[in-house]
Amino acid sequence: MADVSVAILGMNRIGTSLGLALKRYNGRGEAHTFTVHGYDQSQNTLKTVQEMKAVDETVNRLENIVREQDIVVITMPYNELSTVYEIIAPNLRKGAVVIDMTPVKQQSLKLANEHLREGTHLVSAEPIINPKYLFDGTDETQRATADYFDDSTILVMPSVKAIKEAVTLATDLVTIIGAEPMFFDPAEFDPLMAATRALPTTIGTAYYYMLSNTDGWDDSQRLTGADFGMMTRYLFDTHPDDLRNLWLDSSEDLVRNLDGFINVLRQLREAIADKDQDTIEAMLDAAARDYETWINRRYQNRWQFSEQMNNSEAPTFGTMMGNLMGGFMSRRKDKDDS
Repeated sequence: MADVSVAILGMNRIGTSLGLALKRYNGRGEAHTFTVHGYDQSQNTLKTVQEMKAVDETVNRLENIVREQDIVVITMPYNELSTVYEIIAPNLRKGAVVIDMTPVKQQSLKLANEHLREGTHLVSAEPIINPKYLFDGTDETQRATADYFDDSTILVMPSVKAIKEAVTLATDLVTIIGAEPMFFDPAEFDPLMAATRALPTTIGTAYYYMLSNTDGWDDSQRLTGADFGMMTRYLFDTHPDDLRNLWLDSSEDLVRNLDGFINVLRQLREAIADKDQDTIEAMLDAAARDYETWINRRYQNRWQFSEQMNNSEAPTFGTMMGNLMGGFMSRRKDKDDS
């Protein structure tokens, strides 16, 4: 039996849901338990996660919370990532596994390579949330739930320096919180992220900027509802610096997607201006058919084009924990004795 110590850096919806999912696992009385520590810059947020019982302890300094941790999960604001690595790297113990859930994977791998010392291991990861929350995207701590990752996938992208046992620890953690792990290539992920994450934030921000600078904004803002809120919610829960860094760090892929979107908008504009019913209907019909296919696949988490990892080739959680934690504990003891 092992008690695994986990530090979550950034108690947003993902970080807090992770804590709640680990607490749910503890409540099942399994052989291994997780002690969860939470860090956030906001004292109000730390108070909230304590009230939600998402963590065992909160710590208000990065360098303190990561010491002697087995697993460190990063869900911090993206614009702070470089500073986070600079602070935590010298304070991580040998053998610690860092799981980085920030959006641009090649950037996180680069920072880890620059700052992490030999003997600490990075596994970049991307949580794909439970389809139950597909239309509830607001990133508020209070919306965190233990089932946030259930019935879905978490993409796993290890550093080339990460040892096999560290990767297995990360994939087993994914399974424990209710998701299915799938290995992915960071170089292939970042262009997809630009299309599915960076592009929507750009469109929503541009839409708000355009509308709020029109002469009729004083009147039209009174009519805003759920449709408007869903389009512009990134400005509600994402700091402008995070959006700026996300756009700049994915600029080449984002520009390519923006060009494609602008081209479709131009075609749609012409069809609407010409009252071209046939073109509009054809576009709507094609989009609706494809959308139905996508939403069914997304809810069932079944993708014909993907290959799920073969868990039969990996150690079981119990075996892995015995081997890995035994090695970790041995290194820790040697350090304490020296």
